[in-house]
Amino acid sequence: MLNSIVDVIRNNTEGVRVVTDMFSGTGVVSQCLKAHGYFVNSNDILYFSYVLNKGTLEMNEPISHSLREIIIHLNNLSVGNSPWFDISSAFIYQNYSPHDDCERMYFQGENAIKIDLVRQEIERLREQVTEPEYYYLLSLLIKAVPYVSNITGTYGAYLKYWDKRTYSPLTLEETLIEHSEVQCRCYNMDSLEFARQVTSDLTYLDPPYNGRQYLPNYHILETIAKYDNPVIKGVTGQRIDPTKASDYCKKGKARKAFRDLLNALDSRYLLLSYNNEGLLTTEEMTEIFQEAGNVNTFQLFEFDYRRYKNKIPNNSKGLKEQLYFIEKDI
Repeated sequence: MLNSIVDVIRNNTEGVRVVTDMFSGTGVVSQCLKAHGYFVNSNDILYFSYVLNKGTLEMNEPISHSLREIIIHLNNLSVGNSPWFDISSAFIYQNYSPHDDCERMYFQGENAIKIDLVRQEIERLREQVTEPEYYYLLSLLIKAVPYVSNITGTYGAYLKYWDKRTYSPLTLEETLIEHSEVQCRCYNMDSLEFARQVTSDLTYLDPPYNGRQYLPNYHILETIAKYDNPVIKGVTGQRIDPTKASDYCKKGKARKAFRDLLNALDSRYLLLSYNNEGLLTTEEMTEIFQEAGNVNTFQLFEFDYRRYKNKIPNNSKGLKEQLYFIEKDI
């Protein structure tokens, strides 16, 4: 969808320089927009998403030799060469790797300990690196974790057998950063609260489509990013964090949530990604979008969509990815 998003912006707007990415997620769209020269305000309520974005979008120079040496140091960490490390403080190992009374099978024991080692060492090094470098290192850890996780796609559940990827050692891989004059800023706020504070030429929105809340599905990445020793519950050890439940995932609240958000935005153009199997129908979303701006500028673009297969059959017949576009009356 990246090319389609850029094409819609280029072909239907004028004078767009600053773009707000309201639900930035892993930051793929924000990074694409930055590469095309747009100044991006990236926002997501999940902290691990904020880390992924801040660790890339706000870096405008290739990483230094000293930072590369730190990455090598982090990859070489072990219990044997880390006398400061206390296994009792290893939250990921204690709660998400099978041992003693813990039965959760998210990580093999060695990788779970390595996650804790790297996360704690990044915190210990925080005063020795710049703020963008700190988030860059943390983003490398967040990106590395899924490659050793015993899951099918999200952290809502773990496999009852060890997937072959879990036997690979956790390894931080350098993310390429190129020189850029484009200044971007990242935020970790509720979407409506952020909308009331930010001004931009265009706002791109990629909200939840269905009833699956994001935090339960990515709770371990959130915990690794925050490393805040949260209270957890249930078989999967999910964080107890009711403030992160999204109204966009609730059929009875989604319409009002979208209306409030679109009306609050100080943005000349609005561009929203959704699909025709979302909680709100195409007719409902069209009505909401047309109410938010100049109805004569409204456009709906639809594209055939190949559903992410994961480990379920690909039943994407009739599924359309949608881009809703309108110019606001502001």
